[in-house]
Amino acid sequence: MQLHLLDGTYELFRSFFGAPPRSAPDGREVGAVAGILGSTLGLLREPGVTHVAVATDYVIESFRNDMFDGYKTGEGIPEELFSQFRLAERAWEALGVVVWPMVEFEADDAIATGAWKFAGQVERVVLLSPDKDLAQCVDGDSVVTFDRRQEIQRNEQGVWDKFGVAPASIPDYLGLVGDTADGIPGLPGWGAKSTSTVLAHYRTIEEIPPSADDWDVTVRGSAKLAATLDAHRGEALLFRELARLRRDVPLTEELDDLEWHGAHRDAYGALCEELGFTDLATRPHRWVE
Repeated sequence: MQLHLLDGTYELFRSFFGAPPRSAPDGREVGAVAGILGSTLGLLREPGVTHVAVATDYVIESFRNDMFDGYKTGEGIPEELFSQFRLAERAWEALGVVVWPMVEFEADDAIATGAWKFAGQVERVVLLSPDKDLAQCVDGDSVVTFDRRQEIQRNEQGVWDKFGVAPASIPDYLGLVGDTADGIPGLPGWGAKSTSTVLAHYRTIEEIPPSADDWDVTVRGSAKLAATLDAHRGEALLFRELARLRRDVPLTEELDDLEWHGAHRDAYGALCEELGFTDLATRPHRWVE
């Protein structure tokens, strides 16, 4: 048995920018919601998809904004997209999928918590997102990531192949390299290649010697990199904390609660009528009254 955890925020962005615009009878833009419904219905038809939850961010800001002023915010998100966040949660719920809406935490924190909580209860937890943050959750073949758009699955070896470091070192990697999507700047000069080479050996930022003379790895420009890290080690550690996903999100569901039994006929029907989704109204292949 597998558990599939869906990055709802990513899915909503992907649908908004990848699917055609669409208006509800009252004039609201609902193209992204139509997209995520169609995509999720496709997922639920795939063999082996029995237990599913989706994590969302209807509030973009989180506790990380209190840690670092430069962390990502909702600024710049098109209003036509932002207005569909809560509607998307309602759509997934009508479809019968458990939704974890985050406010203090982020969707990735909920996914990381779910992976940690349920990994020992299923054969495999599949994290449905291309987000590099989630690579830190990968564990052998029992917790993997899957990019639905590119159809790329990564187990622990896949993380090594992609990033050059172990899953546990991903927060350190992002602390040094940075992550523009999340507003994490990283350290000057620390690129992907140099960072992976150093962390593949030392694993954590704390273990990297202050002087390049003491490094057991050969990296171009090592003296300058070591000096930069020595001068900005505190910032690097802060950036790592920003990238480190939480495992203590209060998820109340047990594994049985995540089993998908079907769409809620009345709620789903009312939603499709309200939004003009006549083409999606009969798409669910399983129903609960």
